[in-house]
Amino acid sequence: MLKGWKILDSRVRTPAGEVDLVVRRGNLIAFVEVKTRATAADLDHAIDEYRLARVAAAAEYLMPRYAGPGDDIRVDVILIAPRTLPRHIENAWMG
Repeated sequence: MLKGWKILDSRVRTPAGEVDLVVRRGNLIAFVEVKTRATAADLDHAIDEYRLARVAAAAEYLMPRYAGPGDDIRVDVILIAPRTLPRHIENAWMG
């Protein structure tokens, strides 16, 4: 929220998978996968192509609900571990 994002929804389940956060900033809608791990080193293996594909499929299912004409869509990832700044990967899925 500090970076201008408005949270539209959280933990949205679809037949294709789950999206942790749906956020908006201006005309950009981001479907966000949030991964938390015990150590920063574990974050390197927290997300893979399979997980991203499931989030992307869920995002496609949800687009009509959250996005309007002229809105841009992307899938982001936020990686969180204790004693480290969150890592935000923008446009993580380019399928």
